[in-house]
Amino acid sequence: MTPELIHQLSHISVMYVEDEPGLRRNIGGMLEVLFGSVFLAKDGEEALVMLQTCHPDLIITDVQMPNLGGIGLVKALRNQGNQTPVIILSAYAEINDMLEAIELSLVRYIIKPITETKLASALEKFLASRPKKKNLVLKEGWEVDFSTHTIFSPEGPLALTKKESKLLKLLAFKKGVVHYGEIEEVVWEGEYMSPNALRLLAKNLRKKLPKGTLKNLQGVGYLL
Repeated sequence: MTPELIHQLSHISVMYVEDEPGLRRNIGGMLEVLFGSVFLAKDGEEALVMLQTCHPDLIITDVQMPNLGGIGLVKALRNQGNQTPVIILSAYAEINDMLEAIELSLVRYIIKPITETKLASALEKFLASRPKKKNLVLKEGWEVDFSTHTIFSPEGPLALTKKESKLLKLLAFKKGVVHYGEIEEVVWEGEYMSPNALRLLAKNLRKKLPKGTLKNLQGVGYLL
């Protein structure tokens, strides 16, 4: 895989659905090297439950699984209006499955064994199909690309941590003050946020922004 492909995938989340434990562990480990975050499910039913709380950018799923297979999983998602891109993996070129897959607008139907060439080709197609997002302009010469978690400044690119990127995105796309509770819910994903942790996060983010960009309203929250 090319360095550019690996770089782009490092900012992408993926769910891998596979019923065979050894394969799920091995392929899951490989995906963790490539992707920013990886969710593992043992079948379609577990995947549907997990998808109520996690929202991956891509789903890679086996076809033949107990309880609910890959085609059934995608049908259920599409019926819910969920259009998350899906790559289907199968040990056999089942004509009926392939015909159904075409109707479900999949990224690709890959016949096992999974090779780097096959996977790279499917992932390149997935990335090419993603809508291009416009950068956020902070001021002249300063832009934020949230897809790569990068601030482009006159001095050069500045990498954002995941929490810094989430906080900046929350602040940028909400008008007015973002309260502490909202930050805890979005940036810390509902987990406990200590005052010291928030102050440190804001301090580090402020260093990467134009002077005076990030403001704190004591006892209330932050705003740009």
